[in-house]
Amino acid sequence: MIRQKQKPSADEDASRLKPYPLPGAWSSKRPKEPEWEIGIFGDLTDKQVELFQQLMEVPRNSRGTIFFDSGGGSIYCGLALASVIKLRGLRAIGVVAGECSSATILPFAACEERYVTAHSTLLFHPIRWHSDEEVRLEEAAEWARHFKLLEEDMDALLVRLLKISPEKLQAWTRPGKFVSGTEFAAEGLAKMLDLFGGDVWEQIRKMS
Repeated sequence: MIRQKQKPSADEDASRLKPYPLPGAWSSKRPKEPEWEIGIFGDLTDKQVELFQQLMEVPRNSRGTIFFDSGGGSIYCGLALASVIKLRGLRAIGVVAGECSSATILPFAACEERYVTAHSTLLFHPIRWHSDEEVRLEEAAEWARHFKLLEEDMDALLVRLLKISPEKLQAWTRPGKFVSGTEFAAEGLAKMLDLFGGDVWEQIRKMS
């Protein structure tokens, strides 16, 4: 004889253990990513140590904002700052608060997202070599050879970072040009911010 299983009462059913956590109990949203803010201001060469410390102190592979207002400095310093941003996996939001010129364009170009205002200025020009020391003719010839190669390498790097056409970069760089934030954004190289449109993160949220 087959005995039919009795249906449990409501009280017995409620007392049974249920799997924990319940399906769907965990939120599918990712936890808020840590954010940081740093500034690249003034001459890159004079503030090289301070700037590197700022970039090395933030968590690697983290997301944050870098504000720029610098007329440039050593091309090697600009290259190294860009390299640290890329090699540490920093998902940086670059904002030109005032000027971003010369070697400073490299770390700005290395940012994952770039923003300018209508009042921002970026100066593109060929690499300049200057030395206060007495240089022999042989040394000067070697510097000239090296800087030609360095200039070609930096142009190629900017083309890759900014995703700008080599022809447009050449037109801006030689003999040199002050590019407004409006013109820079019009080329699709950055997005525009409004000084009176709320804070930068609120504006970015509205654009996304």
